[in-house]
Amino acid sequence: MLHDLVNWLLEHDVVNWLLETLGAWGYTGIFILMAMESTVLPIPSELVLIPAGYLAHKGEMNFALILLASTLGSLAGATLNYIVALWLGRPFLEKYGKYFFVRPELLRKTDQFFLKHGAISTFTGRLVLGIRHLISIPAGLTRMNFGKFSFYTCLGAAVWSLVLTLMGYFIGGNEQLIKDNLPVMTAAILGSVATILALYYFWQKRQKA
Repeated sequence: MLHDLVNWLLEHDVVNWLLETLGAWGYTGIFILMAMESTVLPIPSELVLIPAGYLAHKGEMNFALILLASTLGSLAGATLNYIVALWLGRPFLEKYGKYFFVRPELLRKTDQFFLKHGAISTFTGRLVLGIRHLISIPAGLTRMNFGKFSFYTCLGAAVWSLVLTLMGYFIGGNEQLIKDNLPVMTAAILGSVATILALYYFWQKRQKA
């Protein structure tokens, strides 16, 4: 579980190391770490942005620049996944997909789904743990419009970054509060995503009516 990993890292002074690292690397460090987090590397964004928010609280970093570096870093990592999926994954599945139960009809249906729902999928996917760093792969596989992909990736990444940085800004100096509030924050975000998807579903039904 991610929360168990975060708790273990908090107990082993990794936050102190990250504070020192972010202080030395600055916004470039945030950009690099968030780009790595948006690929498939196991770097929880909580361990980057909560300490960064705490440094902003102490006046050692600028809150707006943290959000900018984080959002652009997330876009860079997501774009890498998108390009790999587009240039390598798509040709591979078109040629060998039948051997992995991915037939042309399934690809066609996936293409149609992302053509209609790619925006909401990309945005909400950036807010869900375990999915946020993977949502760019189906976007690349289905050749989602890159401009739209970039916009909704940045929007979702900015919202996620804002929540974590605010958390660090207000309670980043209290490790116990972070441990206590991470599950609450995760539940709140998942609830928000569910609400957004429900509203989107009813909006789609009204459009068809």
